[in-house]
Amino acid sequence: MSGSFDGRRAALFAAISVLLVVGGLLLVLGMDRQQPEPPRAVDKGGGVPSVAESGSGSGPGPGSGSGPKSEPPSVRKRAAALPASDPVRVTIPSLKVDSTLERLGLDENRAMQTLEDPDKAGWYEPGPTPGANGPSVIAGHVTWDGEPTVFFDLARIDPGDTVEVARKDGRTAEFTVDRVATYPKDDFPTVEVYRNLDHAGLRLITCGGDFSEADRRYADNVVVYATLTGSHTSSVTP
Repeated sequence: MSGSFDGRRAALFAAISVLLVVGGLLLVLGMDRQQPEPPRAVDKGGGVPSVAESGSGSGPGPGSGSGPKSEPPSVRKRAAALPASDPVRVTIPSLKVDSTLERLGLDENRAMQTLEDPDKAGWYEPGPTPGANGPSVIAGHVTWDGEPTVFFDLARIDPGDTVEVARKDGRTAEFTVDRVATYPKDDFPTVEVYRNLDHAGLRLITCGGDFSEADRRYADNVVVYATLTGSHTSSVTP
């Protein structure tokens, strides 16, 4: 009788051990699938008025008594726009970002296409080329399948930081960050981000805020506004 009981007890312990191992493995796998939390974006900088503030919308315009805007870091050293040339690489030294670029067009819903390689950034091809007159746009994922990706730290960038974009013509366009802003995805300021400019500008876009497991998306978009402040000749490394 004792031998039979000991046998059943050993079998029970073995079964419990297997369940604990399997449960622990599932817990680890489940944790691996959770999206890591990117740095929290804080609106930084100023001096680049919104459409409403610039007088082209319904909000207060110049002389409305809203007070002066702080001067963006690029104002005193804004550079003349470059001829159009496709970009091949984006570098952000302060964040240790260095990525070749995919081309992003419009999908069937007239929205920006999704990047094929989550570890790369992408240039929005219907817009201006970086360094040419207008608002050039480069987008990148913040996380993918539970791992940080190319623009994971984008919210850490500060006004005055440099963003460099190497182009096919052998020139590298040098941009200075003016400000960083966060917007709810459901209230993205399309006009402000893509509106015409009288100079060469750059917008870097990624996701931010809280991640919804139900919707599988982040609540916000992080947008970095920058202005062309120089250029230099370089060897293009696609």
